[in-house]
Amino acid sequence: MKYLIIILSLFFTQIRAQQTDSLSISKQTKTTQYKKRVLEATELDILGSYYTQEGNHAAVTGGIGNESLSDYATNISIAIPVNEDDVFHFDGTISYYTSASSSNLNPFDTGASSSEDDDDDRPSRLTQANTTLVGSPWVASSGASQKDVWVNGNFSYEHSSDDRNTISSGHISLSREFDYHSFGFGGSIIKLFNQKNTQLSLSTNIFLDTWDPRYPTEIHVYKETGGNLYQDFFNGVSILDQNGQVTDKSSPDTWRPKSTDLVNDKARNSYSASVSFSQVLSKNIQVSLFGDVVLQKGWLSNPMQRVYFKDTPNYYIGEAADIPYYTDPQKNNGVFQLADDIERLPDSRLKMPIGVRFNYYINEFLVLRSYYRYYFDDWDIQSHTINFELPIKIAEKFTLYPSYRYYNQTAAKYFYPYETALSTYDYYTSDYDLSPFTANQYGFGIKYTDVYLDTKVFGVFGLKKLSLNYNYYERDNQFHANIITIGSTFILQ
Repeated sequence: MKYLIIILSLFFTQIRAQQTDSLSISKQTKTTQYKKRVLEATELDILGSYYTQEGNHAAVTGGIGNESLSDYATNISIAIPVNEDDVFHFDGTISYYTSASSSNLNPFDTGASSSEDDDDDRPSRLTQANTTLVGSPWVASSGASQKDVWVNGNFSYEHSSDDRNTISSGHISLSREFDYHSFGFGGSIIKLFNQKNTQLSLSTNIFLDTWDPRYPTEIHVYKETGGNLYQDFFNGVSILDQNGQVTDKSSPDTWRPKSTDLVNDKARNSYSASVSFSQVLSKNIQVSLFGDVVLQKGWLSNPMQRVYFKDTPNYYIGEAADIPYYTDPQKNNGVFQLADDIERLPDSRLKMPIGVRFNYYINEFLVLRSYYRYYFDDWDIQSHTINFELPIKIAEKFTLYPSYRYYNQTAAKYFYPYETALSTYDYYTSDYDLSPFTANQYGFGIKYTDVYLDTKVFGVFGLKKLSLNYNYYERDNQFHANIITIGSTFILQ
């Protein structure tokens, strides 16, 4: 934090020095020429979205299970002109979600908590002997981890040179959810050349994140009780083998996790550098090239996510009759398989995306916007992204935005579907975000734009833009999602 304060102090001192030098020169030459402001008036952007998804490969339950999720998010962005050259930005987001997958961090939760601090990864304590707990990867539990709120705030300051050919900026960001929080900062510089037909951009970002880890309830309780399967929620609860037979919890022939070595480094840091080059080739064509280098260090695994091994026996809690149908979402409503381990991944990852944008102005009613990106990392993932957008102006103030996005990726070398990893491996995950898949996204939007701000809101804000967008996303591995967004831009008058 001390170094961040020093960096920001130097940054804003430089901006102030530039402003002072500019003012001094202006006074010396007694220039009275009018300088156009970078931003004429305060702008307010409000964006609301609703997102839903369905799938059958929940990582919290080891690569199978209910992935149903709903998310409601609101984003507010404010841009305030400080003077002719400087603009202050604030961007804040609040996102509320409910997740069937996350709820099964504790599949046996009845809604009560076993601890005074309400840790969701602990089930309700049971006092009656031989009580049958019921859980399933296909049924959401009622625990607190089924829902959460993610909050993010970003503060930035932007300065433009007198000739408007240099733009520098710096930012600080904060975010928080129940098991994770993040602090980030960075800066960028943009240089314009050739009568602003050529643009070169450089930026860097650092995110210093920290886990407040939550674990699968059976592993968490096992570690806290020192491996005693007669304490906490294991007390009076039968552990079943693959044949549905009750095991002797004091013998070696019952469930034990591979390791109780959990998160020992709560840091998860990311360092990135980006460069982009944009060139106007003609009145109709603009091309951009870009590249990024991202290095992640720290605990990169998700401690909530279970892994099941191929070479170890399976053990369960719940209804023995449902064990033969464990992977069937229609028939398994009452039994849950105890985890062999949590996801384990290396403590570093290097990611490098590169790409190109091509925009073609067809006529005053039609523009083609296209995008291609190639991505690779040292976990052996390679991906290709192709995106097309075709804005169609149908009236003076209305534009339609049909779009299409294609995505394809190979698998990470540490990805293993349910019960295919071996216990002898060092690294493994059953997160299908790291699996091989192909995805398609289809979108359509409509935007209203009023450059003259004829529409007034509350008498002080002019309505500049209003948009409505819908996107449908699908993968070839039984996953699909829908998102609706409504956005508006207001100008303070």
